[in-house]
Amino acid sequence: MTTPRQRSATGALLLAALATAQLLIGLDYNIVFVALPEIAGLGFSPETLQWVVSAYAIAFGGFLLLCGRLTDAIGRRRMFFAGLALFAIGSVLGAVAVWEWMLILGRGIQGLGGAALAPSTLALLSVGFAEGAARNRALGIWGAAGSSGMVLGSILGGVLTDALGWRSVFAINIPLVLVVLVLALRAVPLDEARPALRRLDIPGAILTTAAAILVVMGFTFAAENGWGAPATLSALAAGIVAAVALLIVEGRTRDPLLDIRRFTNRHLATGTGSTFLFMAGFGATAYFLTLYFQQTRGLSPLITGLAFVIPCVGVLIGTNIGGRLATKAGLRTAMATGQVIGLVGVGAFGLLVGENTSWITVFVPAAFFSLGQGIVFTTMFATATTGTPEAEQGTASGMATAGQQLGGAIGLAVLINFTSALSGATLTTAMTGITVVIAIGFAVALLIPGETRKAGSQSSAEPLMSAASRAARDTSQ
Repeated sequence: MTTPRQRSATGALLLAALATAQLLIGLDYNIVFVALPEIAGLGFSPETLQWVVSAYAIAFGGFLLLCGRLTDAIGRRRMFFAGLALFAIGSVLGAVAVWEWMLILGRGIQGLGGAALAPSTLALLSVGFAEGAARNRALGIWGAAGSSGMVLGSILGGVLTDALGWRSVFAINIPLVLVVLVLALRAVPLDEARPALRRLDIPGAILTTAAAILVVMGFTFAAENGWGAPATLSALAAGIVAAVALLIVEGRTRDPLLDIRRFTNRHLATGTGSTFLFMAGFGATAYFLTLYFQQTRGLSPLITGLAFVIPCVGVLIGTNIGGRLATKAGLRTAMATGQVIGLVGVGAFGLLVGENTSWITVFVPAAFFSLGQGIVFTTMFATATTGTPEAEQGTASGMATAGQQLGGAIGLAVLINFTSALSGATLTTAMTGITVVIAIGFAVALLIPGETRKAGSQSSAEPLMSAASRAARDTSQ
């Protein structure tokens, strides 16, 4: 029989494993950006270099819904460890790559690992911590790890590339995977049920994956070759055909992979919409900041990485505030607050920052919109998983994370086209576009259902303690 102290320790270990896994996912998305100029020496042309980023996003976004359903069908723990294994294989392949195709394949395998890891991680967290205050606190820590991992990717990308070369940005994943593995072996609960692949909608899985991959490829080709290029039009047309076929097939399937009726749950609908808009807006800031620091201000990869420390601190503070604010004021208020803070910060950055702007003027609005970014990151996943039955948490998590990854790939491609089509300051133009996206995110936040305070719910007078200890406490009860 386990004691409360043992259950508390297990809860803390579980949260540590899930948070570190989420940090790995966020880190791996951004870590290659600063290293891209050196990676080009492997033989990439300016037109093909973006595939180092796109291969990851396409595999991640394309397989998320399938992996979310597999999480429910074969087990959260099994998918979690499968994701770790794929991440490790892709990282090793990227670190030892001697041809372009090896690196692109490694990035694709990493993306597939992320697609397996992300929904299983979120499902394990949603099931492991009770809905409400306990889950919000756990999501605060998990969100801090994931959102700051994206910013830390830029920091480590610069530091590692400058010190050890570009291969180190792939090799760094190996010790992180080992850390997660050690924690997870002790803390992640065994899957109770046997694999139930008969629940898997094979036609829906094929069409969902094909539609997502083709649409993302179309937007990627648009950023590379323009909207009128044959590759762009072909991919987008094929993606639309696959999407239409998907809707027809899923409407006639008994247990569809993409069940549109799930979006009658307004929490899932607004949460998924928020994850898409988050990456299309907030998620694109790291890309344009990297270009600004290196191309406009002439900073080295090392100094560029260090410059991201301030946005990282803003994200860390924001994710902690997001969990607390969601518990005290509700998800809608927390989400809207984060969007407004981000809107003000990005708008000020676009208006005030230029080629010779003082560094104080650069970092103050950057820290401000990073604060909003952290609040939104935590709140959007808490929103998406609210009101979903335990047996469907993997599928719901996959839908929310799919929105996030597709938003990142599509949003960045659109913004790159937007800035390329207009003359003038690229940074100002990009931030204008990001401001519009965040404003739409604020409108979506207002659609999140309001919450009725229950008797005995956490009050603002509750004594302050670390989020980790409170999450562990609630898990043990």
